[in-house]
Amino acid sequence: MLDNKNTKEYLNAFAKYVIQQSRSNLTKGGKNNTKDLYNSLDKEIEVGANSFRLSFLSEDYLAYLDKGVKGKTSSTKAPNSPFKFGSGTGKKGALTQGISKWVRQKRIQFKDRKTGKFLSYQSTSFLITRSVYHKGIKPSLFFTKPFEKAFERLPDELVEAYGLDVEQFLEYTINKK
Repeated sequence: MLDNKNTKEYLNAFAKYVIQQSRSNLTKGGKNNTKDLYNSLDKEIEVGANSFRLSFLSEDYLAYLDKGVKGKTSSTKAPNSPFKFGSGTGKKGALTQGISKWVRQKRIQFKDRKTGKFLSYQSTSFLITRSVYHKGIKPSLFFTKPFEKAFERLPDELVEAYGLDVEQFLEYTINKK
């Protein structure tokens, strides 16, 4: 059996790798606009005599960006996602606020097809929000991929000692807020 010191070292190295790779994936994937999610990624580790707890801390929207979201009318972008727009469980207006903020930061403005004039930021964000709401958000797996890769590299004795199952462990750490 591993002692607490070794277990904590393994878990700390595991968590550091997952966070570093997740941050890298966010940046490479162009999903690091405000750096809020990037800066919020952190870990909490507690090791006891017969158990341990590893939690990844982040902004609430990590799971949506990682797993994607089914659209209200189409689920082709994220068919396996547990999340769906229009289910009534999310925060009202969060999508609209987020996209409006993003449109202004990126200075995106569509053109009117008839007149050729630029649309307002508000009109542009409305069009993007409507599209995202109906079509969904494609999963980025920016967190899941490094997590699974790091989990495979954990020493066998640690995995066996605690009887870890990757799916349950991943589900627990992502869904724990």
